[in-house]
Amino acid sequence: MTLPILNSIISWFLKKRKHQVELFLKYPVEVQNEQLLKLLEAAAKTSYGKKYHFKKLNTYQDFQSQVPLMNYEALSPYIEEQRNTGKSVLWDNKIKWYAKSSGTTNAKSKFIPVSEDAIKQCHFKGGKDMLTLFYNNNEDAKLFTGKNLRLGGSSAVYENNESYFGDLSAIIIENLPLWADMSSAPKQEVALMSEWEAKMDAIIKETVDENITSLAGVPSWMLVLLEKVLKHTGKDNILEVWPNLEVYFHGGVNFSPYKEQYKKLIPSDTFKYYETYNASEGFFAIQDQNNSDELLLMLDYGIFYEFIPMDQYNSVNSKAIPLSEVEINKNYALVITTNAGLWRYIIGDTIKFTSTFPHRIKITGRTKHFINAFGEELIIENADEALKIACKETNSTIKEYTVAPVFMDVKTKGSHEWLIEFEEHPTCLKTFTTSLDNALKQINSDYEAKRYKDMTLTSPVVSIADKNLFHSWLKSKNKLGGQHKVPRLYNDRTFIDEIKQFTLVESFNSPV
Repeated sequence: MTLPILNSIISWFLKKRKHQVELFLKYPVEVQNEQLLKLLEAAAKTSYGKKYHFKKLNTYQDFQSQVPLMNYEALSPYIEEQRNTGKSVLWDNKIKWYAKSSGTTNAKSKFIPVSEDAIKQCHFKGGKDMLTLFYNNNEDAKLFTGKNLRLGGSSAVYENNESYFGDLSAIIIENLPLWADMSSAPKQEVALMSEWEAKMDAIIKETVDENITSLAGVPSWMLVLLEKVLKHTGKDNILEVWPNLEVYFHGGVNFSPYKEQYKKLIPSDTFKYYETYNASEGFFAIQDQNNSDELLLMLDYGIFYEFIPMDQYNSVNSKAIPLSEVEINKNYALVITTNAGLWRYIIGDTIKFTSTFPHRIKITGRTKHFINAFGEELIIENADEALKIACKETNSTIKEYTVAPVFMDVKTKGSHEWLIEFEEHPTCLKTFTTSLDNALKQINSDYEAKRYKDMTLTSPVVSIADKNLFHSWLKSKNKLGGQHKVPRLYNDRTFIDEIKQFTLVESFNSPV
């Protein structure tokens, strides 16, 4: 079978799924309620289901009143019992796979259950829907005439007590259907290599002569790989290496700070960028329109969603609301109940709805990743947008950044320190700092109020980091690649002071 014929056949199968997507677009609340009842029925005989009387729960109101909100710390004893005994503690079917994650704020490992149901009905379904939505918006796409370059985690899968753990991407690669594995590069043994820098070299060696038609991976690490590809080949841009490249499927971090760098590496007006929102806990949302920054919340993946308004957030003591009660442009903590046995689980991400028919969202940050040391309520979405404006106004681009408060004392008022690694430096750091400060005032009224006449907050301190400073810090933590990300905002100086020890070039505090 020729590749063009294979491409036509696969694209036809993918497009058939669009009719099912249209069903939950039309009946979102009904589809979600159906998901909840199926989950309760499936887990009724588990230890957790018996404890909270799942058989008697027939409505969302029953579920909300009887089953508690949980974070990882609260749910971990059940996960550990299930992992160590193999019993049906949280989910009816024996769970073989666990996604190991240390997160970005906690060195302690988390083991997130990944059931066979979650792999097939959520993660694989999300991957297929990503392609479905892309093909429906781009009828002339020819992705399957070549291969997808996948850049996953840096951890292989390990066995313990008859269960297996590793990065989610490693688990997915281990379970990929034959057609998906055949259309991907690099091959499994390279994709699952643990040593990140050796893995990069192996990927380049294997793929530079392949017909790569799409890319998939976290923006920060994919950028490192693409720059290494150009250095290896001596080419001026990526399209000279892979001329049939059509799309980059990305997720994991906000793409906005990286977009200008990608445009230089891939100089094409027709090249597409498609964002996905997936994590160890599930596959949640997919960009469903070309040239959009909104994500369609996928409602039929065996996940029931709830939302905690962030202005009322109090961790597991909060009150969550269902999909039917959400409002546009309000910040929510995401709560999920899944077909891997996560029950009313606060995942730690925050989102806002940009529309409710259909339900499209934007990721705004993390419940723990914000700065509110002085009442300014700065979230990651604010920081990314302000940096985008400052970079545009000063013809600069950034590679990585982190922000932390500078706490007030007897002699000085408070401020924020921005530690930034620039790809292209601004010609004037004072201008950049002023632009950043003004953008934050426009975006965030709480920040603007605290900055008024320097009464609470003085102007930000922008510190320029050495090239590869953040890479060196992550390497020292054995956190290169895949799921590992630099903490963007933190409400104390834990990370910024540690990172700065690796060297610092220049710092500037701009009076406005």
